[in-house]
Amino acid sequence: TLLVVVACLASAAVADVYFKEDFDSKWESRWVQSEHKSDYGKLVLSAGKYYGDAEKDKGVKTSQDARFYAHSASFPKFSNKGKDLVVQFSVKHEQNIDCGGGYVKLFPSTLDQKDMHGDSVYNIMFGPDICGPSTRKVHTIFQYKGKNLENKKTIACKADEASHLYTLIVHPDNTYEVRIDGEKTESGSLLDDFSFLLPRKINDPSKSKPADWVDEKTIPDPEDKKPADWDKPEHIPDPDAKKPEDWDDDMDGDWEAPQIDNPAYKGEWVHPQIDNPDFVDDKEVYAYPDFGAIGLDLWQVKSGTIFDNFLITDSVQTAEEAAADFKKRAAAEAAAKKADEDKKAEEAKKAADAKKASDEEEEEDVKDEL
Repeated sequence: TLLVVVACLASAAVADVYFKEDFDSKWESRWVQSEHKSDYGKLVLSAGKYYGDAEKDKGVKTSQDARFYAHSASFPKFSNKGKDLVVQFSVKHEQNIDCGGGYVKLFPSTLDQKDMHGDSVYNIMFGPDICGPSTRKVHTIFQYKGKNLENKKTIACKADEASHLYTLIVHPDNTYEVRIDGEKTESGSLLDDFSFLLPRKINDPSKSKPADWVDEKTIPDPEDKKPADWDKPEHIPDPDAKKPEDWDDDMDGDWEAPQIDNPAYKGEWVHPQIDNPDFVDDKEVYAYPDFGAIGLDLWQVKSGTIFDNFLITDSVQTAEEAAADFKKRAAAEAAAKKADEDKKAEEAKKAADAKKASDEEEEEDVKDEL
């Protein structure tokens, strides 16, 4: 038991936390708003309508409708080669968002923060994106050799008004995992779920389907003949009815010969494959030599989203500990919302009861006057 405890402590001791942001009154000294455009939206400090702790639950909130937002924060340069990479943050769409992003971008240290914009080169983009009922997904996009690679899988995001924690874990074995509120939502291989590499095999350009290749599995039976009595009418005249003047006499059905196995059938032709001369293997597609900034580069139609609890680390355990703390705060937020709803419901009931009593009193007064 002592060895396990020591091992756990040693593991926690070597964990690197590259970036952590819980937002306090001095957050603006750590974040830079881009000057690439003059009309970027403003972020303000807020805990929102419902919270457990008025100070600890504060994050930055989008405050202006129909705006692009472009804010970033830098941290010491690091590489995730040979280590886990964990990106985690919370999003609260308190405004019941109709269309807008809730994702973050991880940039190399070469990012010009004052000039950050939608085309600025990033390493990873991760987080929820909502636009109407058709687009409600979690983006997981990796930049590789100048191309932004989207996940082939669709990962659904949360679309309610509560706080939710989004976690991306990238492992050195080229696998990844996405968690929402600390629970695994999706996982897989970077090589399978993203188009990092060209195919190992391609169709042999020197081969083509033979002209005499037979694809038909069955053919008309050459020994089967049309029965002599086949051409019987589908219907016969009703002896008790008179033939209408516009009656069509051609009522025979189309005759078709029975089918048999085609003796010349060779099966479906499959194009022969050869090694792809352009294929270049890469066993470290997960690794980036340079991370140095995180940014909120997004558009929102209706503002009001609150971002908080940013964490970038190489320790899954550290992220899980932060997630456990988030769950407690999220429960307090939910309790505050329920208490407010219960209070409003009670006030509405009292108002309804008072109106009913008033109406009954007026009705009695009218009766007395009569």
